[in-house]
Amino acid sequence: MIDEYHFGSIAIDGKEYSYDIEVRWGGEGLKWWRQESHSVAIEDIERAVEENPEVIVIGTGAEGQMQVPADIQEAIKMRGIELIIDPTEQAAKTFNIIDEESLEEDGRQKRVIGLFHLTC
Repeated sequence: MIDEYHFGSIAIDGKEYSYDIEVRWGGEGLKWWRQESHSVAIEDIERAVEENPEVIVIGTGAEGQMQVPADIQEAIKMRGIELIIDPTEQAAKTFNIIDEESLEEDGRQKRVIGLFHLTC
């Protein structure tokens, strides 16, 4: 699914993106717009949470500079959604592992969404 990540760009199923992106378990990539560039607000995660995923993986940038405040983390977890937060390179790898392992285990695709900040 995620082919590669480099500072400022990410390739998903052969298509390259140069903006922050929301990636869904089916491979759909949507522009991920945030109110502030280095912090996540509740409005920034609403679209992802509405999809009722089992897991949300957040990539906090190349150096992990983007912050995910505790209240945002709690809002996600209160919905019964597993939350994983890592710098974007590791988050992309984690997203792929979850996506691939879910298919191998029982043939059912795990509902995982990745929210990836591509710079900082």
